[in-house]
Amino acid sequence: MDTSEMFQPYDRLVEIEILGERRMVPENNSLLRCLQFLSIESISYGDFCWNGTCIECQVWLKQGDKEKGVIACRTTVAEGMRIVRLAKAIDLAEPTGQLGVSD
Repeated sequence: MDTSEMFQPYDRLVEIEILGERRMVPENNSLLRCLQFLSIESISYGDFCWNGTCIECQVWLKQGDKEKGVIACRTTVAEGMRIVRLAKAIDLAEPTGQLGVSD
């Protein structure tokens, strides 16, 4: 699958934590694109609007001792982000994905 037009240009992968698991995702991309990077099939064919109209891509970030809900398609990834909850529509059960890197 040609993904050159799917993701924003990036020079490196950054580390984030998703439900306690460290993952490497492309910098300069929305969280939803990063989740797609990790699970290309399930996110690509998921029921997401990709423009912030729905809340199907909501995730909760750990910030200090609090959690903050954000819309993944409208939030740019940052190194060290900790995602502690995912909306039901986000399925990352697919093994690592064709592009994702897990450790």
